[in-house]
Amino acid sequence: MKHVMSLNVGGRDISFETGWLAKQAAGACLVRENNSAVFVAVTSAGARPGIDFFPLTVDYREKTSAAGKLPGGFFKRETRPSMKETLTMRCTDRPLRPLFAEGYMDEVQVQGMVMSADPELDPDILMINGSSLALMLAGLPFHGPVGAVRMGMNEGKYVINPTYAQQDTGALNMIVAGTLEGICMVEAGANELSEEQITEALGIAHAEIKRLCNLQNEMVKKVGVVREEFEPPAGPDKALMDEVLKKYYPKLIEAIKVKDKFGRSEAMDEVKHNAIIEMCPVNDRTTPEEKAKLAVRAKTLSSIFSELKYKALRDVIVKENKRVDGRNMETVRPITIEMAPFPRNHGSVTFTRGETQAFVTCTLGTSEDGQLIDGLRESKEEYFLLHYNFPSFSTGEVKPIRGPGRREIGHGALAERAIRPMLPPNATFPYTIRIVSDILESNGSSSMATVCGASLSLFDAGVPLKKPVAGVAMGLVKEGDVVRVLTDILGDEDHAGDMDFKVCGTADGITALQMDIKVLNLSLDIMLKALKQARDGRLHVLEKMKIAMPAPRRELSKWAPKYETVKIDKEQIGLLIGPGGKTIRALQEATKTTISVEEDGSVKIFSTEPGGAEDCANRIRAMTAKPELGSRIRGKVTSMKEFGVFVEFNGAQEAMCHVSELSDGYVEKPEDVVKMGDELDFEIINVDATGRVKVSRKAVILKDRGEQYTPAPPRERSGGGGGRGGRGGGHRR
Repeated sequence: MKHVMSLNVGGRDISFETGWLAKQAAGACLVRENNSAVFVAVTSAGARPGIDFFPLTVDYREKTSAAGKLPGGFFKRETRPSMKETLTMRCTDRPLRPLFAEGYMDEVQVQGMVMSADPELDPDILMINGSSLALMLAGLPFHGPVGAVRMGMNEGKYVINPTYAQQDTGALNMIVAGTLEGICMVEAGANELSEEQITEALGIAHAEIKRLCNLQNEMVKKVGVVREEFEPPAGPDKALMDEVLKKYYPKLIEAIKVKDKFGRSEAMDEVKHNAIIEMCPVNDRTTPEEKAKLAVRAKTLSSIFSELKYKALRDVIVKENKRVDGRNMETVRPITIEMAPFPRNHGSVTFTRGETQAFVTCTLGTSEDGQLIDGLRESKEEYFLLHYNFPSFSTGEVKPIRGPGRREIGHGALAERAIRPMLPPNATFPYTIRIVSDILESNGSSSMATVCGASLSLFDAGVPLKKPVAGVAMGLVKEGDVVRVLTDILGDEDHAGDMDFKVCGTADGITALQMDIKVLNLSLDIMLKALKQARDGRLHVLEKMKIAMPAPRRELSKWAPKYETVKIDKEQIGLLIGPGGKTIRALQEATKTTISVEEDGSVKIFSTEPGGAEDCANRIRAMTAKPELGSRIRGKVTSMKEFGVFVEFNGAQEAMCHVSELSDGYVEKPEDVVKMGDELDFEIINVDATGRVKVSRKAVILKDRGEQYTPAPPRERSGGGGGRGGRGGGHRR
C-alpha cells in the first residue's frame, strides 16, 4: 500500500513516499522536492562471525539520466563514485551511525540513488532524510529519526534549503543533521561569518529538523512498523571489572599521562600485559581445558582495558581539569614551520603541530590544466584543487596502498572549502591551483594542519591570497554538569570525546566548519562557547604562521608558468586560431607558450620560458591590431596572382598589393619585381568596410626618396578578354 506524507520546508514541499518501490528491501522510501526525487533502500544481514565493529555501508549515486544527460568521458556508464557522491555518503553516514544500538553488529546497507534531478536543487539533503526514514521503516534497532536541512545566507538573511544559485552567491553553505533532541552533524563552508552567526543558523536549522523528524515518526506509525528489540551482548563480569578497577586503574591513569603518543601507548600496554599475566597465570601444571578458559579470560581483560583507556582519559580531563599530555584545555601544541624545504616546488611548507606533520605543496598550472566537473549540474571547469593523502606510515602502521578513501576525500574537501573564499578571482589570477597535503606524521588534527599548510604554500608560491587561513580541531567532554572544551585535540581525545569539531577561518571569521556530536542534548550555548574557544586557538596559530611568512611573496616562483592576458575583439578569435588551429599552434610553438582563448575574446598566455608569454602577447597584439591608413607594415609575400600579390603582416593578417602598386615604374607581371617569400615594407592605402586591406610598395619607395605618392587610377578592362585589365579590387585568390 502506498503512503505519502509531505511537509513545507524553506518554502517548498518535501514529500516522503513508501509502499510502492522495492518491496523486497527491508525498508525503502522516495523523497521528493520540486523536480528532484531520491530513492533509498535499506537491507540487512546477520553479523559475520568474529566481527568487532558495526558494518554499516552507505552508498549514494547521482546517475546522469536523472538530469537528462549522458555520462561524460569515454565510458558511457557510471563507474566509481564522484567526489560529490562520496561527500554525500559521508554526510549521510556520520549522523546515522551513532544512533544504532550499542553492540549491534549486523550488516546494514543503505543505498540511495537520484531518480530525478531538479536543475536548481542539490539532492543530497533528500538522501540524508530518506536514509533515516528507510532505516526506521526497516524496523532496525536505530534510534532515529534524523532530519537534515541546508542553511544558506543571502544579503544577510538566512535561507533554508537554498538553491544552487543561492549557494554559489551566498555567504554560507551549511548542511545540518540532527534528531528531536539536538544537532549531531554539521558540514559548512562560509565567507568569514562570526561564531554568533553560525550558532544562530544552527538554531534555525534544528527547528526545521525537528519538524522533519516528527513527520518521519508519523509515517512509521502510519505504516505500522515496530522497531526490532535488541538485547546488547552481556558485558564483562562485574566482579572481574571491579577487580581490574581496584588493582590496575590507578596504574592506567598514570600510564595515560605519558606525554608522547608511542610512550603513552607502550605504558598502557605494559599495564594491560602485566594484568593479564597476573590474572591469567599459566604454568606447567595448567591443563589444556584451563588454558582455553584462561585464553577467553585474557581476551575479556583486553576488551576491558580498551574501554578503561577512554574512561581514564575522560577522568583526567573532567576530574583533574588537564590533558593527558600535560596541557590545559586551551593550549595549542608547539608549532614548527619550515618554509620552502625543497627547491623545485612552486610553493611548499612543512607544518608540524605536536606529533602531527603535514608536507603541503602548491603547484600552478595553466587554465588548460583545470579539471572538468561533470555531474547532475551543468559541466564546468574547476581551477582550484586540494588533495589530502594519509599514508599508513604517518601512524606507524602497515596497510595496502590503494586510492584515496572516503576520509581522505572528506578531509581534502574540508580544507578546500576553508581556503576557497580567500583565493584571488580567476579573472585576475588565471592559474589552475593544485594543493597537495601529504601527512607525514599524525596524532590528531591532520586536516587542520593541511589548512594551515595550504595557506603557507600559497604564500610561498606567490599566490595573492586575500588573507591567511588557519584551522584548529576542537573536542568536548561532558559529564553531568561538567563541560570541558579542548583546543587542538589529540587522536585519543578525538575518540574519547563527546564532540569533535574542526573550525577554519581567518582572523575575521569562519570559512569552514565540520562537526560531529555524540551527545544529543548539547545546547547552543555550549556550541557557541566551543566556537569562541576555537577562535582563540585559530588566532594563536595565525600568529605563528605570520612569523613564518607574513604575506605572499611579491613574485611567483621562478618555476611557475608566467602569464600575460590580451583582450581582442570576438570577431578576431577566428583570425587568432586560424584555419584548423594552424595559426595558434604555430604561435605556441614559436613562443613556447600555452594559449587559452575565451568566448569573450580574453586570451590567456602561459609560458615557463623567460619572456615567452610577453613575446606571445606582443605578437597577438600586433596580429590583431586594426590596420590604419597611411601606416607602414612589414609584409611577406605568400601568394602571387596575375593582378598582384598577397602579403602576410603582423603574424596572421593579410593584405593585397595590386600589380600597379608593386613598384614606382611600370610592372608587366608581379614576378618581375617580387618573388614568393620576399619580406618588404608596404604602406596601407585602403581598408574597406569588411576589413580587407590594400597596400602599396610604390608609396614606400617614393616616400623614402622624398617624393609625393599618388595612387594609380584603376586600369580599364580591355575588350576581348585577353588584356591585363580587371586586376584591381577584391582579395580573390
